[in-house]
Amino acid sequence: MGQQYAAQINQQLPIIQDPELNRYINVLGDSIARLTERRDLPEWHFYIVDSREVNAFAVPGGFVYVNRGLIERTQRMDQLAGVLGHEIGHVVRRHSIKQMQQQQGANIGVTLACVLTSVCNNQAGQAAIQVGGTALFAKFSRSDEAEADEEGVKNTIRAGISPNGIPEMFQILIDERQSNPSGVENWFATHPLEEDRIAATRQMIAQYDPAILRSLATDSRNYQAFKARLRSLPPSPTPRR
Repeated sequence: MGQQYAAQINQQLPIIQDPELNRYINVLGDSIARLTERRDLPEWHFYIVDSREVNAFAVPGGFVYVNRGLIERTQRMDQLAGVLGHEIGHVVRRHSIKQMQQQQGANIGVTLACVLTSVCNNQAGQAAIQVGGTALFAKFSRSDEAEADEEGVKNTIRAGISPNGIPEMFQILIDERQSNPSGVENWFATHPLEEDRIAATRQMIAQYDPAILRSLATDSRNYQAFKARLRSLPPSPTPRR
């Protein structure tokens, strides 16, 4: 099912094809995903969507998508790692399967992708949104988000990466909602996020040995080079409304 959805999504969305960028995000993502409890998945796939809107999503089978706009708002490697760990958590807890089983129709994967990015390459993708009606199915419950946050904390720590990037990324998005709400509206439409999630993730992190937390990676030259290369690309396509 995940392969089918990913094939549809990759045909419709402007996936960044730069080999160096794709290599980096797959190395980072795999370093987190391969240590999870879902060892039944033979391989994971990570994609960057060339959309300036802030969002990230996953489909069953280990296919994870992150919008360029989200990556551009990160400051350090552990913040993107936290997002990947969170989306990996949705797959591990099978939240994506639960959502998609509630829907009918062959275009459900495309519908999800179009709604979360507002960028589709052709009329077929736009039609998929009409077929799917609203995007309410794409919004995880607060309990699902809490479970994915918990997985994200565990996943990043297992990979030797600081989990503090998770609450820090939440704070970045909340701050932007106050200063530039249109830039992050898609994220908040599909990921319930309030200040209490920041407190909850910090409380999860506080359960770990401070000495272990201090030893974990927060940033790298490779990550900053990755961000610089992403910034050097032509501007993202204008979202279609």
